[in-house]
Amino acid sequence: MAKKKSTKITPLDDRVLVKPQEAEEKTASGIYLPEGAKEKPQTGTIVAAGPGKLTDDGDRAALTVKKGDTVLYGKYAGTEIDVDGTNHMIMRESELLGVMQ
Repeated sequence: MAKKKSTKITPLDDRVLVKPQEAEEKTASGIYLPEGAKEKPQTGTIVAAGPGKLTDDGDRAALTVKKGDTVLYGKYAGTEIDVDGTNHMIMRESELLGVMQ
């Protein structure tokens, strides 16, 4: 059987590819949540980052985030995409709200 080749995505300019953290399956008191009641995650890990935005003088402005960073982003930020059956988000660096320590 042939091995399925994994998809590699390289974001362009100041975009980043983020793998969202899984939504909570149960509340703090132990109640399990149905799919429709789960909050959309707003944190994730950067899987890939673009080279940076092209400035007016032709140089690249480096990104302030890097692969492996855990980031916080807005509820409606970015575009959801499917990469080899796994949900990811692609967004501009400016849509990120912060880096979690």
